Amino acid sequence: MELFTPDFGLVFWMFIAFLVLFLILGKWGSHEITKGIDSRADLINKGVEYAQNAKEQLDNARVEADKQMALARKQQADILREADKMKTQIIEEARAAAKKEAQKEMDAAKVSIQQLRKEAEKSFRDEVSTFALEIAQKVVKQQLADDKAQEKLVGKLIDQIEESK
Repeated sequence: MELFTPDFGLVFWMFIAFLVLFLILGKWGSHEITKGIDSRADLINKGVEYAQNAKEQLDNARVEADKQMALARKQQADILREADKMKTQIIEEARAAAKKEAQKEMDAAKVSIQQLRKEAEKSFRDEVSTFALEIAQKVVKQQLADDKAQEKLVGKLIDQIEESK
């Protein structure tokens, strides 16, 4: 049990050694220890300030990033709206151009149909007049087959010429 119960002399000398060490540290070491503790406290305070500033900057950066994202979304919406307007305008212009082209084609077709109709009418008239002349020629030949009919016709024609003068 001697290990657990020290002698009075040992305790006394330990107390004296502790008191001497305490006085030496108090005289020359306390200033250095206080200075070290103060510098460490300053370092910790600066670290806390730096962390707070960094947090504020991060918060500001987040707010700014949110603003930029909102602005980018607005610009994207504007660009999409403008693109939609341009698409609609291009489609309308294409429709108008197609309508004009179709109208030109319709006008050209109408002109072509009218020309073909006129040509058909002219051809029909020519054929009808040719048939009429052939019929008239046959009728006149039949009527002028005898001499009396010829004299009578020549007389009528001369009378008509004299009346017209």
